[in-house]
Order: sequence, then structure tokens, then C-alpha cells
Amino acid sequence: MRQSMGRTGVCWDNAMAESFWSTLKTEFYDRRSWPTRAEARREVAGWIEIVYNRRRLHFALGYTTPVEHENALRATGTQGTEARPQTA
Repeated sequence: MRQSMGRTGVCWDNAMAESFWSTLKTEFYDRRSWPTRAEARREVAGWIEIVYNRRRLHFALGYTTPVEHENALRATGTQGTEARPQTA
């Protein structure tokens, strides 16, 4: 993982985090309501682990899930961005 070296106003610095939060809001938060914060936290953790990490395909990971991508990295013995597909 590389540290962000961006400046204020550069939208690409935080693009992956912003994409995650946008997905969480549109696919999860906006469709449900919870009686307590504890229930909401538990449900969010479940959604991240089951849907986002195991089922949802990610463009930045070559249309694989994060779990599949990590398993492929372990199998090839590479770390970080070496196994990530190059984009133009």
C-alpha cells in the first residue's frame, strides 16, 4: 500500500475510499433502518464481510473480489500492486 501524496482539491487521492462509502450508502444504508446503533454496526460489518469482500467484483482488482485477489496474491507470493492489472 502506498501513502497518498496528493494535495487539497485533487479528487483522485481519495477515490477508492469515496467509492466504497458511496457503494455502502446506495447498496446498504439507503435501503434499511435499525432500531439501535449496535444493530446497525453489526449489519454493516456483515455486509462488508459477506457482500463487499466476498461477492462484489471490483474493477481495480481485475473484476475479482477482494478475497479472491488476496488469495491469488498469496498463491503467487506477490504483495501489494505487483499483481494488480495495469490500467491506461
